[in-house]
Amino acid sequence: MNGPIHTDVLVLGCGIAGGTAALELAEAGLDVLIVTRADRPQESNTYWAQGGIIYKGEQDSPELLAKDIAHAGDGLCHDQAVAILAQSGPELVQSVLLDKLRVPFDRKPDGRLALGREGGHSLPRILHATDATGRAIEDSLIAALEKHPRVKFLIGHTAVDLLTPAHHGRDRRAIYDPLSCVGAYVLDQASGEIKRCFARATVLATGGLGQIFLRTTNPVGSRGDGLAMAYRAGARVINTEYVQFHPTAFYHRNAPCFLITEAVRGAGARLVDERGTPFMERYDPEWKDLAPRDVVARSIHSEILKRGVKNVYLDLRSHIPAERIRAEFPGMVQGCLEYGIDITRDLLPVVPAAHYSCGGVWVDDHGRSTVERLYAVGEVSCTGLHGANRLASTSLLEGLVWGHRSAQHIAAELRSHDGPRFDDIPAWQPTGHEVPDPALVAQDMSSIKHIMWNYVGLVRTTPRLARAIQDLRNLEVEIERFYRKAALTDELLGLRNAVRVALIVTLAAWENHESRGAHYRE
Repeated sequence: MNGPIHTDVLVLGCGIAGGTAALELAEAGLDVLIVTRADRPQESNTYWAQGGIIYKGEQDSPELLAKDIAHAGDGLCHDQAVAILAQSGPELVQSVLLDKLRVPFDRKPDGRLALGREGGHSLPRILHATDATGRAIEDSLIAALEKHPRVKFLIGHTAVDLLTPAHHGRDRRAIYDPLSCVGAYVLDQASGEIKRCFARATVLATGGLGQIFLRTTNPVGSRGDGLAMAYRAGARVINTEYVQFHPTAFYHRNAPCFLITEAVRGAGARLVDERGTPFMERYDPEWKDLAPRDVVARSIHSEILKRGVKNVYLDLRSHIPAERIRAEFPGMVQGCLEYGIDITRDLLPVVPAAHYSCGGVWVDDHGRSTVERLYAVGEVSCTGLHGANRLASTSLLEGLVWGHRSAQHIAAELRSHDGPRFDDIPAWQPTGHEVPDPALVAQDMSSIKHIMWNYVGLVRTTPRLARAIQDLRNLEVEIERFYRKAALTDELLGLRNAVRVALIVTLAAWENHESRGAHYRE
């Protein structure tokens, strides 16, 4: 077995938040190791983000943006986080994404940036790269990281757990010290070897948790891995009951669930029933189809239940010229055509799907968690920016802002402080060698998804939540028992993390009796 890996900063995940932090840290002269469970570094929540990123509109101001964020957050946003993003976000889009990375955002014929409007925004201020904004950002970011001599990647590696002296150190007196993180145990998926990755600072940038639900717009790796690891390490976790359900995901019996970007409603599309009759004005007469996402998602849910149908529809054909649909939403056009639906002529079937976690690992203005030397950025974290419900297109900007701020803080801290001791953390000791049966792992994962969708979904009740807690606790006992005697695989680690995160979300929902934002109890 090879010896441990040492680096200045370990970054787990490489979307816009982790990637921004890694690039700025490398430019500050620090060695950075990026670990990703995917087989290529671009694969992340960011890569699959169809929607845009907030910039600045005509007649716009930080105060107006802050007002829109606070309205969507239903009174629970952290004022300081909102002010930081509203003040510094557009400037970082300019300096990092436009000037440094030269991300190819859409432009008007005269060369000016094209600005779109999305739900909850009082004016057009959103930058897009057709309907693949995340991919454009991620491709540019990874290209810059791959060129930098101080950045190294571990591809196809899954973090097992964060290394904390209090939990893993040989000196049991470490439990009296403040909790701290010195890196992570990491699984090499190809060889099965568990490596020690030691770092003077660790950045969690592992993305979301949508895969604990039956229907989600999230990619397959969004199992809540980072949240589960931080929870086990003792980090404070908050607001996890606020899971935002995107109102519109493509619905087809034989198709995977994929996002239908909110930008289509910003461009004029209407939500309609099977007869083509719009219905959102009955639920929100002021904002109609551009109401905040929790309102739109519950309105669709209500229509589906009331009518006894499986889905509602988006009508693009009556409100947006076919040429504009093809030009602005080419990925969506192609994806729907694969299932026989031409959205320039047909109604587009949609359902709500789990989309974004507004809660996560509590962090301060610089991305610091309650565990020393552990930072969290992007969707795995909770800055308080989103409150009870996220405003459209704030997620990519939050990742950019807190990726930047965490890098600044880490660079200053590592210059002024000695590093932690690593020699007290032993090599990984396998506890079992039983090969996990993929069918059993898949069945347990399916059970989690169905429990969360049926009992902890868009509308929650006391009996449903009680049943979910009982079922998830029983399932976690069995999964932990098997984890202790099995050879580790990425799928088994994901299952262990998913059941723990499902319980974290469900217990938070159980304890919160107030319906607000994305958390709705009957």
